[in-house]
Amino acid sequence: MSYRPDEMMAVAASRRLADGMTCFVGIGLPSTAANLARRTHAPGCVLVYESGTIGAKPVHLPLSIGDGELAETADAVVSVPEIFGYWLQAGRIDVGFLGAAQIDRFGNLNSTVIGDYDAPKVRLPGAGGAPEIAACCGQTFVMLRQSPRTFVEQLDFRTTVGFGDGARSRKRLGFTGAGVTAVVTDLGVLEPDPKTCELTMTVLHPGVDADDARSATGWELKLAPGVCVGEPPTAEELEVLRSLKTIEEDVRA
Repeated sequence: MSYRPDEMMAVAASRRLADGMTCFVGIGLPSTAANLARRTHAPGCVLVYESGTIGAKPVHLPLSIGDGELAETADAVVSVPEIFGYWLQAGRIDVGFLGAAQIDRFGNLNSTVIGDYDAPKVRLPGAGGAPEIAACCGQTFVMLRQSPRTFVEQLDFRTTVGFGDGARSRKRLGFTGAGVTAVVTDLGVLEPDPKTCELTMTVLHPGVDADDARSATGWELKLAPGVCVGEPPTAEELEVLRSLKTIEEDVRA
């Protein structure tokens, strides 16, 4: 079956979620991946959204973290301070999903500005809860389309710390989570080197070769010794994935 790059991204990310995991979910591809996992191999995955919904089970993909369906289908709804103080910062979240405008070789993220901070070319939404998610979640998954504009040698602004300046930075900063353990892109999956914490390509999506990945990266990308080609989406995964729609898409259909 044919599939789009974004579908491959969602499937690859969903496969990394195990049944029973508590997952801090963002809107867009992260929400798609988490809901795909919940409807296929990980029905016990607990989805937590920043608005305070715990155990959300949306029928339609939410349009925002404030989508009413998240509260209507959740096991519980708590305040935002409780989500961050009692759940996130207390270490009760297994996986946090993040996106960004830029990422560097150590998994640090920029979601603040493109260009100089005082005179930016583009002003972006900002940090939100991303710094705390990356600091405190057991693991952090990043979903980002891979290109030299997004995978950069140096960030225009460091909004969120992944591994800082490399190995031991997280320990020095007192972060409790493991940091960015996977970056899922439209070309493959990157994971931190066990010694240096530099992101290396560990999985290439079907039809993608090493030169494709290197040319889409702003630093000298390294491939892991055991780099492999991932499995394409199954018919079941695509069927479930394509059934996931926002309510607006469902109405238009």
